[in-house]
Amino acid sequence: MASDERRDASARGQPAATDASRVARAVEPQSSDQYGSESADATLLRAAVEAAYAAAQVISAKAADIATLAWEEKSPSDFVSEVDRASEAVIGATLAKLVPGARLIGEEMSSDVSGAREGTVFVADPLDGTTNFLHGFPAYAVSIAALVDGELRAAVVLDVTRDELFTATLGTGAQLNGAPIAVSTVAQPSRALIGTGFPFKHRDLIVPYILQLPGVMASTAGIRRAGSAALDLAAVACGRFDAFWELMLAPWDMAAGMLLVREAGGVVTDLDGAPSRVAHGALVCGNPAMHRWLLDRITNPTQLDMDS
Repeated sequence: MASDERRDASARGQPAATDASRVARAVEPQSSDQYGSESADATLLRAAVEAAYAAAQVISAKAADIATLAWEEKSPSDFVSEVDRASEAVIGATLAKLVPGARLIGEEMSSDVSGAREGTVFVADPLDGTTNFLHGFPAYAVSIAALVDGELRAAVVLDVTRDELFTATLGTGAQLNGAPIAVSTVAQPSRALIGTGFPFKHRDLIVPYILQLPGVMASTAGIRRAGSAALDLAAVACGRFDAFWELMLAPWDMAAGMLLVREAGGVVTDLDGAPSRVAHGALVCGNPAMHRWLLDRITNPTQLDMDS
């Protein structure tokens, strides 16, 4: 596809066509082992990239017809649509073809993470930001991570409306549309932009979360909540956010983004400061300096310095 056609597709909220050259460009930085052959991790990344683009085509095809979509409430303020299910089906079919024998764990299909520590497992959110999508708010993504024996090895987050592809494989760094990215170097809270997520599915966490906000608000340049954890973590990885926290995420919300941030030079932990795992729980991440500051601020919410 010509560059002007890609720009036109992006402007319409549609991803550019999935072609071999685009997939190859995304995988190329991680592509070769010591013998010049495609590495095992690059093969997993290639499969995840192809699956993400296929899912994005499904999502974009429905974006202009959101008023006619069938959707239902899984729990208070938590929705699922026919697009989520169709996207996950395409992801499953693509991965089954490209990586036979791999398991898929996803929000709308098999959500049991107990077996994710054995063999090759893909963890996918077929439409991260469903509520945004259903309201025409342009912040939603496809997120796919590959684990081998429980270790994160490859990650893809595809911003559907911007046609931005974030990728990483273990030990080779993180990329945006094939170009290297890194976390920010901001070390002063007063200059930091912080991302967050609301605990709208877990009402027992609302009060603890509200108690954390004043200390962060009073000390930073601002807080943003866009409604897609996958995109928030990608924003940390490329330096748009300096740090991020959320009190409860699911494995498919965070798996790909965790590897992106770590490969971009950032830190990803739970509230105790231990490295985050692909499991349900809280997550705090950022560049090293801002992660350290944010973790201390949200775990000590009564220690407010309104002048800092």
